[in-house]
Amino acid sequence: MNLPEVIKDLVNAHNNFDSTAFANCFSESAVVFDEGKNYTGKKEIKTWIEKASKEYNALMKPVEFEGNAEKADLKAEVSGNFPGSPLVLTYHLKFEGNHIQLLEIN
Repeated sequence: MNLPEVIKDLVNAHNNFDSTAFANCFSESAVVFDEGKNYTGKKEIKTWIEKASKEYNALMKPVEFEGNAEKADLKAEVSGNFPGSPLVLTYHLKFEGNHIQLLEIN
């Protein structure tokens, strides 16, 4: 699967529980929408992923990718400490240059 560098970096940071590297995949004004909540800016995104990593200890394995330089959909199998694990989640992404501007997780 041919993933853009920022997505490769995001997956690696996620699987290594590196919240700083994860947040650095996003633009300064980026928004993440997950479980009915918005997280805006790198600081909130970093705090959100730190908490989620500690709570769920989840690992992400990309299974399908479709997109271009502006937007993309990534399907990934996510396994961890949560009911129904593993699940295939869809990550809807919009890009700003080499960074993620919007991430919606379903």
